[in-house]
Order: sequence, then structure tokens, then C-alpha cells
Amino acid sequence: MFTSLRRSVRGIGDGVAPLTALAAYLLLGMVAVVIGFPFFWMVMTSLKKLADVYVLAQVVPPDPQWINYLNAWNKAPFNWYLFNSTFTAIAILAGQYMTIIPAAYAFSRLSFPGRDLLFVLILTTMMVPIQVTFIPAFVTISRLGWKDSYPALIVPFLTSAFGIFLLRQAFKQIHQDFMDAARLDGCTHLGVMRHVLVPLNVPTLITFGLFSFVYHFNDLFWPLIVTDSQLMRTMPMGLSSFIEFEGGTRWHELMAASVFSMAPLIIVFLFAQRSFIKGIASSGLKG
Repeated sequence: MFTSLRRSVRGIGDGVAPLTALAAYLLLGMVAVVIGFPFFWMVMTSLKKLADVYVLAQVVPPDPQWINYLNAWNKAPFNWYLFNSTFTAIAILAGQYMTIIPAAYAFSRLSFPGRDLLFVLILTTMMVPIQVTFIPAFVTISRLGWKDSYPALIVPFLTSAFGIFLLRQAFKQIHQDFMDAARLDGCTHLGVMRHVLVPLNVPTLITFGLFSFVYHFNDLFWPLIVTDSQLMRTMPMGLSSFIEFEGGTRWHELMAASVFSMAPLIIVFLFAQRSFIKGIASSGLKG
């Protein structure tokens, strides 16, 4: 038996004892169960009748109610909510790429007076809670007449201090010889970014894109204060339509809506997971 266990954990890594590797697997398995159980419970609850939601002994429903998903989708205009969340998250990400790539290039490859001080100031903004900036941003949006519109959801987030920091660290890992070769071939600064830095840092860009897309797709607070009409609401705001104070929360339909609201995020991660892991490993948070 011990021999079979040794064979099962062989190849985990050089110099790692079999029992240590087995313990690591068991620990990771327990962590996976702790993290994954709430999602499993959400899916199971979405298939229950409302009366069975509070029956804790019944984890897996004997008679799955797939109609809950159709009822949840028809509860509110979720087609608009899904479009608004997806469109704003993609538009924000596109705008962020247009700002953070040149900024990261400037901070990593160019020399100009006050460069380090300006970079420190940008890093300082990461320490300020984003809610602190919501009041002046809301006043600005209102005075520009953008309230309850896509510009109100998109424009305040068209750059990212975290994105500048992450890409700067990644750009600094590229050897200077690549830069020199590109300049000898006649590339301008824009050409160096386009033909050298961006292609060599695709995993890092995808990693940042995944973080940004998930955050803004799930954002609730900012859309809540800058939108009024139902057709401008986003997916997180749509989930609140299942909370009925007089009749009680319809938990089975709320869980069903939560499941299909997660579907775009799961699809994005499945397509980007390999680059995401590679970007985390190679972005280089040093120097």
C-alpha cells in the first residue's frame, strides 16, 4: 500500500518527500472543498423549490426545478443587464490598455525629470480606498450631464494604477537588446511597444484583463449611484430584484440568477486560465 502511495505522488517535484507531497495534496483538497462548497450549495439551491430551500438535510434536490432559471431570467430584463455589464467591462478594459501600456513604457524605459516621484504618486493612489473618489467623480459626472449613461459607467475607470505598476514590472524584465534592435530597425516608441513589449507580455496583459473584467463586471456600488433607469442597470443590480421585503426573498430564483450571472466570468477564465497562470508566474514583481 505504501508503495502504491509512493508511486501516486512520484514526480511532484525534485527533492519533495512522498509523504510531504501527499500531505500537500490533502491540504489543497481541503482548501478546494472549502472554497468550492458555497458554489455547489448555490447551484443546488437554484434547483430547489422555495419550500425546500430551508431544508438543510436536503442538499441535492430529488426533483431538480430547471424552470427556476427561466423564471429568474424573466423576472427582470437580464438581457439588458448582461449586455450592460459585459459592454462596460470590455470598454473599460480597452480604455485601460490604451492608457496603462504607454504609461508603463514611459516609467520602465524612458528617463525624464520626476519620473520616480510621479510613479510613487501613482502607487500612492492604490492605497486610497476607491470609495473616497466616488463623491468628486459623481459630482463631475453630474455636471457633465452624463448621469444614467454609458460614459458615466466607463470614463472614471479608463486607467488603472495597478495596471501601470504590473506592466511596468513586466516591461522591466525585457532585455534592453530587444529595445536596441527595434530602434535600429527604425521603430519609434510606439513601434517598440507594438512590436516588442506587447507581444512579449501577452500573458501579463491577459492577467490584468481578467482582473479588470471580473472587477467591473461585478461592480455594484458605482452603477448603483450613477444610473436611474432600469435599462442602464448591470447584473449585480439585477440580482436585487429578487429581494422582496414583504413576500420574502425568493432564494431559489436568486441563486439561479447568480449562476447565470457567473457564466460570462467562467467562460472568460476558461479561455484565459493558461495565460493567467503564466502571467502571474512571469510578471516579475521585483526591481
